[in-house]
Amino acid sequence: MESTQAKITLITVYDNYEHDPELKTGWGFSCLVKVGDKNILFDTGGESSTLLYNMQKLGIDPKTINTIVLSHIHGDHTGGLSGILEINSNLDVCLLSSFPDDFKNKVKSYKANVVEVAGPVKISESVSTTGELGTWIKEQALIVKTEKGLVVITGCAHPGIVEMLREAKKITTEEIYLVLGGFHLGGVGDSKLREIIKSFRELGVKKAAPCHCSGDKTRELFKEEYKEDFIANGVGMVIDI
Repeated sequence: MESTQAKITLITVYDNYEHDPELKTGWGFSCLVKVGDKNILFDTGGESSTLLYNMQKLGIDPKTINTIVLSHIHGDHTGGLSGILEINSNLDVCLLSSFPDDFKNKVKSYKANVVEVAGPVKISESVSTTGELGTWIKEQALIVKTEKGLVVITGCAHPGIVEMLREAKKITTEEIYLVLGGFHLGGVGDSKLREIIKSFRELGVKKAAPCHCSGDKTRELFKEEYKEDFIANGVGMVIDI
């Protein structure tokens, strides 16, 4: 039985940053969220072969995935989907209602259950999505409630990482423990990055694990600020909460 006290494990199964040298890196992002007996795959990386290779190496059976949540339409987050659905289509695929019809129809052709997300959606007792955020590139983030506070997982944070965190706090009215995923800050100048880090502190974020499209400089400055609460996230990183 899942409860908010259930053990939560986050496993980065696809990323362009390396953590475990046994695994393959690739441009994209995917994170498996294990909550009690539920397995939720957030994003599917850039392509199937790397995703499936890494999952096999990590001892993750695609048949055990209950739900796939896609943050946004870009190929580096949706590219591995078909590889999973060919093995296991007996699951829910939570995608944004703004996704094109041909994408939705392709998912339906595998006989998977498509869940269209507009507003916040509860996936399980302790996991929900922010719903569709942003105007230009629409995106959703995953919110996991833990004993230590919220874990917010972002794919690319196109609507703005700080804006997405504010939304997550507004939806749940709880404190944020960890933010993990792509922050979309590659190439952003130092002063802007420091402003964003300051906002993280003001929002009470305890730990930061930027990866994918966050940028090397972002990781450097977050590490400087967060010290032992900084997590150099990359493919193969396992975080137990």
